[in-house]
Amino acid sequence: MTVVLPSDEVKRALDDGTAVVALESTIISHGLPRPDNLEFAREFEQRVRDAGATPATIAIVGGVPRIGLEDDALRTIALDESTEKVSVRDLGAVMA
Repeated sequence: MTVVLPSDEVKRALDDGTAVVALESTIISHGLPRPDNLEFAREFEQRVRDAGATPATIAIVGGVPRIGLEDDALRTIALDESTEKVSVRDLGAVMA
């Protein structure tokens, strides 16, 4: 059973020993207005890439904690109004 699912991009960076920058997803899902939040999220990630690192936006998507999001998952957390804001106390219920 996979407890946390890293993206292929993050796995490659970790295997290669290159920099990975964690980005939290709450600002995308709840802090910025839709639909601009998706473009901002893409821009944040691109700036990290431009600086020579790999972005690793962290979110729970479909009950699975993910480190690094493919564009479809990024779109989901940005545009799906049912996306929940989760803290440590909520992990069990959200992942069930």
